Amino acid sequence: MKWVRRIAAAVLVVLVLGYGAVLAYFYLNQRNIQYERQGAITELAATTLSGAEAVSIPTEGGAQLAGWYQAPAAGRPLIVYFRGNTGSFTREHERYEDFVGDGFGFLAFDYRGFPGSPGDLTEAHLLADALAAFDFAAAKGHPIVLWGRSLGSGASTWVAKHREAEALFLETPYLSFVKIGTDKYPFLPIGLLLDDQYPQEQWIADVTEPIYVAHGTADETIAVYQGEALYQLAPNKDEIWIEPGGTHSGLWERGEWERARAFFERHAAGAAGT
Repeated sequence: MKWVRRIAAAVLVVLVLGYGAVLAYFYLNQRNIQYERQGAITELAATTLSGAEAVSIPTEGGAQLAGWYQAPAAGRPLIVYFRGNTGSFTREHERYEDFVGDGFGFLAFDYRGFPGSPGDLTEAHLLADALAAFDFAAAKGHPIVLWGRSLGSGASTWVAKHREAEALFLETPYLSFVKIGTDKYPFLPIGLLLDDQYPQEQWIADVTEPIYVAHGTADETIAVYQGEALYQLAPNKDEIWIEPGGTHSGLWERGEWERARAFFERHAAGAAGT
């Protein structure tokens, strides 16, 4: 029976070495797995945003963030839009066109490491960039509401924790990137491997702004339970919308802007009138 034990030992060694190789690959390539940084840049002139301007937002270390800005109409707030995890912020220009069409202003931008903004993409840089964008917008003197989509939900919650805004809208948010990673790779010790963890479930405890959460039951990127659980942790709950059959990128087509607009109007109308 010695040969059986030797084969079993050899198989075990192969499995251990293979698992170790998987761990090493994930750790060394984690940001390439975590972020989708490639994508084309849409020129502002190719949109209908005739009143918007391309801006450069200063952030820490002398870096600059590429963004678009348009002031709101009288009586309307400015939406600081924290984009998601794919390509450039410019690809969502149809959203900004709808914002402007209803009189809202907006500031949208690329974090460092995404197509419009050179630099290294890390959690620390992304959060610093989010604060820099808010401060740039706040200097314009308009009431501010926050919109965080997917990856940007953590950025917007971080900003709401450290700055004052009128309202916080979270689209397909997460509890943490550890939870996302564990859902996708249950065989890996994600909490030990991941450098950029974005523990939004902790940050939201210090957010005083009214919070609206939007999520879909068919979201295969961030499971709907995460949005539901995050909403339960919010100190100042406003509303949660769980769309049956809604996917990670499919809420906009199902009336998301109408819901967000009503939410912002409820909480920013008074401030915009001052």
